[in-house]
Amino acid sequence: MSDRYFEDFAVGDVHKPVGRVRVEKDEIIAFAKQYDPQPFHLSDEGGRKSIFGRLVASGWHTAALTMRLVAGSEYRAVEGTIGLGMDNLRWPIPVVPGDELRIESEVIEKRPSNSRPDRGLLKIRTRTFNQAGQVVQELIANAMVPRHPPADNA
Repeated sequence: MSDRYFEDFAVGDVHKPVGRVRVEKDEIIAFAKQYDPQPFHLSDEGGRKSIFGRLVASGWHTAALTMRLVAGSEYRAVEGTIGLGMDNLRWPIPVVPGDELRIESEVIEKRPSNSRPDRGLLKIRTRTFNQAGQVVQELIANAMVPRHPPADNA
């Protein structure tokens, strides 16, 4: 992990980590059984009978896999990033077994925190792509990251 502080992020920065995650059928079903037990996430048969025509991953599974890629990226703040919420989350196309996901993140806003002078606030757009380059998820997240300690600002 790099030691990135608030001051090290710039609006317009785009980061394309090299990490990928392959989505397996059994993982789709296991996630759905525990967190999103809808027929089109639980079996091939349920998927065939749905609007999707096949088994698809839960959007929440896609969000969790995206977070795994974000957390494993070298483009992170020192001490980690505190998520404060999202302005937008969408799943334009479903994730299916065998998809290989990757992410791309862009800083779209930044400002010092008014209530925590030792922190800054970032707005980051993260897109998750499948192996064909199609966007399967897009989110705009608000995050809090540490600022350089005072000794580092001298």
